[in-house]
Amino acid sequence: MSSGFSGRRVLVTGARGFLGARLVDRLLVDGAQVHAVSRHDAPGRPDVCWWRLDLSNLAPTANMIGSVRPDVIFHLASEVTGARDVNLVLPVFRSNLQSTVNLLVASTENVPARIVLAGSLEEAGIDGGELAPSSPYAVAKWASTGYARMFSELWALSISTLRISMVYGPGQRDMSKLIPYVIDSVLQGRIPKVTSGTRRVDWVYVDDVVDALLAAARAAHSGVINIGSGSSVAIRDVVALVTRIIGTGLEAEFGALADRPLDRDWCADISAAKELIGWQPSTGLEQGMEMTVRWYRDAIDRPAR
Repeated sequence: MSSGFSGRRVLVTGARGFLGARLVDRLLVDGAQVHAVSRHDAPGRPDVCWWRLDLSNLAPTANMIGSVRPDVIFHLASEVTGARDVNLVLPVFRSNLQSTVNLLVASTENVPARIVLAGSLEEAGIDGGELAPSSPYAVAKWASTGYARMFSELWALSISTLRISMVYGPGQRDMSKLIPYVIDSVLQGRIPKVTSGTRRVDWVYVDDVVDALLAAARAAHSGVINIGSGSSVAIRDVVALVTRIIGTGLEAEFGALADRPLDRDWCADISAAKELIGWQPSTGLEQGMEMTVRWYRDAIDRPAR
């Protein structure tokens, strides 16, 4: 089914990342004119116009927006880390918050563009409470949402911020992330060492998130929308599901790592997503994990250890 982007100029930041690469593939299938931003060398794809630049620098960001004049912007570029490390404060500020503000400033000269930002379940106060941000990443995402609201109200930018739950699925190559780490460890015959796993979070399959991004871009709504499955599952139960699907008999060692401070349970209320952008997830957790494990079995080139 067409997503309605054929022939449209679409800009994707973070296009080499887990979610960005999946989105680019979908847009190309639909016939969009895709412009992709990365801080690193672009892959050899003649069907994508690649821009190598650092969005934390305003001038090149503004020049790029002025050259592309995109109809739609998906801003997915982000330093994704939940680490509680003071040395991450400035790098994450530049990569996550400053880059977002620069993109929004540059977009005020291209007001007709529809902008979709990737928010996070880690943002403080997402349930209406006055909770402290749990990490440099969380506070940068929280502040980005605030800036988006301001730009929407003061300068008429059309912005949707999707607060995305815990995304998993094929194509996530960062082995420091929980699901890739557990799958890779078990497939290599190693026991995964994880936290207590008692935290309950909302898990959502990557292709469902891509559907949500596209739906938000098509909709006229400006504001914040939660994206997830609508239910929460404990980390230890998800890890146990993964090891059962792989079927080697290896089980994770829970409690080998300390739980992170300020981690909170999270379940997305997706009623607004259904009402405002016509989206709901279609992939169940077990089905999604089976497809994820299959991808890692078949597609990852693991370095020799």
